[in-house]
Amino acid sequence: MTAAERQRAGRRPGRIPFRLLLGLIPLAFVAYLAVRHRDVLADGFHHLATAKWPWLLAAGGATCLTWVAMAVTRQGAVVERLPGFRLLATQVAAMAANHMLPTGLGSSAVNLRFMTVCGLPLARSSAAVALYLLAESIARVGMLAVLLIAFPGALRLGTLLPENAAGPLLLVLAALTLAAAVLLLVRRLRTAVFSFLRTALGEARSVHTRPARALALWGGSLAFPALQAAGLVAVGLALGLEIPLWHIVVAYLAATVAVAVVPTPGGLGSVEAALIVALVAAGSPAAVATAVVLAYRVITVWLPLLPGALTLGALVRLKVI
Repeated sequence: MTAAERQRAGRRPGRIPFRLLLGLIPLAFVAYLAVRHRDVLADGFHHLATAKWPWLLAAGGATCLTWVAMAVTRQGAVVERLPGFRLLATQVAAMAANHMLPTGLGSSAVNLRFMTVCGLPLARSSAAVALYLLAESIARVGMLAVLLIAFPGALRLGTLLPENAAGPLLLVLAALTLAAAVLLLVRRLRTAVFSFLRTALGEARSVHTRPARALALWGGSLAFPALQAAGLVAVGLALGLEIPLWHIVVAYLAATVAVAVVPTPGGLGSVEAALIVALVAAGSPAAVATAVVLAYRVITVWLPLLPGALTLGALVRLKVI
């Protein structure tokens, strides 16, 4: 009897394979989110029913292109050539995973696993994830700064953080303080962190010695928030949001930068609140801003969530991640 036959013979009848169970977890989580946020979904779909469909299709196209931008940026963060189709599919799956864990941890975990399966050492894969996050953050904040200089009246003063953000913000500050204290006191941890930083700096230097990789890294990092903002602009046009287009872009970038410190899964709740406040600060009536944000989140979050969860489950079962 061969090893494969012994393995099949040793399986218990009716036992659910572990990877099949793992693949079903994302679908269960999507169902949980849909039930929990059913009122938001109902309102969002109601506003979509009254919108101009060509602009909604444009918003959907911009959302799909964000996956391409993510894949390009991920490729730019490593020297080795990654398999293109699997890399793109991983970004679709990472979007779903991003709504299961706070502050982008789900997306980072999926991409880290993908790169290690592709043969990259864990230290270099972690450095590539860190480089991606750094480049995307710099690009987003840089775009916001440039647009605020170009359009100084695009955003009236006002808080962009939601009212319930104080608690999570204090938790983040406390966690950072505790992490810094532990880093200073624990020698072994300090050595590990410094070793990681050396690896990350070496990876960044290697990437920037290759013009194609550097262009992919920074071009994708700029394209990603630009496409997200373009989606919001398209939804605004679909629902008759009567403020200048560049003001919508500034409002989007300002809101997403503001909520980056609030650790909620996928920004659910905090992003909606900040976007509404930002659009009102840019000159929109509150009712119209609410309608635009709810419709935008349905298109960019809720509609892609099911295919993202299915892709995540498939990649887990196929051992791509």
